[in-house]
Amino acid sequence: MEKLKQVVKEIAYGQNQAKFSVLHRSIIPFLSFASSLYGAVLCIRHSLYRSSFFSKNRLPVPVISVGNLTWGGNGKTPMVEFIAKRLADYGISSLILTRGYAGGDEAKMLKRHLLGGPVKVGVGANRLATANLAFEKYGYVDFRGGEIFERTCLDTKMGNIDSQKIGAAILDDGMQHWSLCRDLEIVMINGLMPWGNCKLLPLGPLREPLTAIKRADIAVVHHADLVSEQKVKDIELVVQEIKESLPIFYTRMAPSYFFEPRNISTKMHLEPLRDTVVLCVSAIGSPDAFVQAVEKIGPLFVDRIDFSDHHSFEIEDIHMIRKRLRQLEDKSGYKPIVIVTEKDYDRDPEILKHLHPFQALVLCSEMQIIPHKGCNEHSFMSLLKELLEV
Repeated sequence: MEKLKQVVKEIAYGQNQAKFSVLHRSIIPFLSFASSLYGAVLCIRHSLYRSSFFSKNRLPVPVISVGNLTWGGNGKTPMVEFIAKRLADYGISSLILTRGYAGGDEAKMLKRHLLGGPVKVGVGANRLATANLAFEKYGYVDFRGGEIFERTCLDTKMGNIDSQKIGAAILDDGMQHWSLCRDLEIVMINGLMPWGNCKLLPLGPLREPLTAIKRADIAVVHHADLVSEQKVKDIELVVQEIKESLPIFYTRMAPSYFFEPRNISTKMHLEPLRDTVVLCVSAIGSPDAFVQAVEKIGPLFVDRIDFSDHHSFEIEDIHMIRKRLRQLEDKSGYKPIVIVTEKDYDRDPEILKHLHPFQALVLCSEMQIIPHKGCNEHSFMSLLKELLEV
């Protein structure tokens, strides 16, 4: 299954079919047929929402949707966390609504990062039901319209603002979740692999046609620090051809520290990784960005093993990783270190402990907005407040 997923990804992002193997070319007709069916279903679903056959529900607080048009690696969850933390700085407690897809690695990471703060994380496929449960538990505060209208599901009297009350909802991976109305739509774009072959799933990486960018209020080019200025300009041209007035921001993931799976409370500096041999192991949407981030820290040599996004590590995978580590040790004379992402750790914290005697480290990074063409963190938050009328 891993091999098939890799082949499908190579087709989706391949530009020259003449270089494809026999296996690649043999499954393209099936992928093309499935892509046509997907497109038809997508069109029908969209029409049913436009005609109000399917109803859209509105929450009693501002809703920010963070989504994308392609499969993983676009920085949705880091952006959700970034916004939630900045809203908390303004005194607004937000509710993050996430599906908890494939073991809930992203939800677990959010909960771990936001533990002890005012931000709540609601996990469930039915986000309306999840939101209503949170409103019943914590109450809500509507900050829109220049005044604070405080309501709770149990008490409708005005009172002092309680930081526990929810003031905004953030949809993680919300662009295709049309059953909830939103006040602000943010579309994330992977600067390393923006559109692939521009085909719909599964022949290509697109969840929707690129014209869906018209629905967005803000576009964000993620991993903008890892691509050339010309590639950034090419992405801008595509976006502006579809929606000329769309504000575009640029982000990166900045490595901050490591921790060991056996002791997550101890933060380790990045510097000790220099002059070491490293094996990057990941099951994320954009492994290239992860590997490049590790390379920038400065190890002597970086090897990699990539699994499909959200892959759950099995004992067989651990055996394969240990075999590669022994090969690296024999070849280099150094004892290699395994580096994984936080998502990989949160998917199954226990299994990484089976890599002993080799050391495993978890790389922690934070999203940063890159100042570019007058766009920076201050202007991003100002635009958010303006669009939400907060």
